[in-house]
Amino acid sequence: MESRIGAVIILVSEEGDIQRINSAISEHSDLIIGRQGIPLRDRSINVISLVLEGNTDRIGSLTGKLGRMPGVKVKSVLAG
Repeated sequence: MESRIGAVIILVSEEGDIQRINSAISEHSDLIIGRQGIPLRDRSINVISLVLEGNTDRIGSLTGKLGRMPGVKVKSVLAG
């Protein structure tokens, strides 16, 4: 399967379980080119951005796992 470049934005509210989120990201560490985390304490939300390279199945596995977690919203975009 073809390797693609993508970006994922993960919004984590107070209800989000950071340990579970980090565990899911770590399970897919082979995909990750870069990661940035920004705590927005005044809004009680954390933003995690990932730049990834991998096939759509593996990227979808990560985003799907994250998107099913309580307190987590995920959006992704893939380049051709």
